[in-house]
Amino acid sequence: MQKTFELKLDELSNLVEYLIELLKNDDFIVILRGDLASGKTTLVKNYVKTLNLDDLVTSPTFSLQAIYSGNIFHYDVYNKTLNEFIALGMLEEFEKKGTHFVEWGDEKLEEILKDYGYNVILIEIEKKENKRLYTINA
Repeated sequence: MQKTFELKLDELSNLVEYLIELLKNDDFIVILRGDLASGKTTLVKNYVKTLNLDDLVTSPTFSLQAIYSGNIFHYDVYNKTLNEFIALGMLEEFEKKGTHFVEWGDEKLEEILKDYGYNVILIEIEKKENKRLYTINA
């Protein structure tokens, strides 16, 4: 199923509410793809905020992983190759119950996760002049 949203930043709640509804019945891995500053971390930040959680959400670029309220996992693989990510034991992290957001997850990671039987959703973010185009493939 594919769904698109073209939104200004102050309209992001429309996408987040849809995402919360989509993710509520199961554990998912959400792969976020988009250029630098396209809004990947902003999407995760709004997701956590909409759930009324008080966690401080920042990009885990240098820490590789952040965990919010015990069951929302946030990864950034921008500085890592897939082999490095696997060698660090990060694939095992996906076994933990919850929602996992992966910034910069490429097609190879997506394929591996699907082969392992994980529920994977891809969100591609494209920068427009004053908006973002979000394409969700679930």
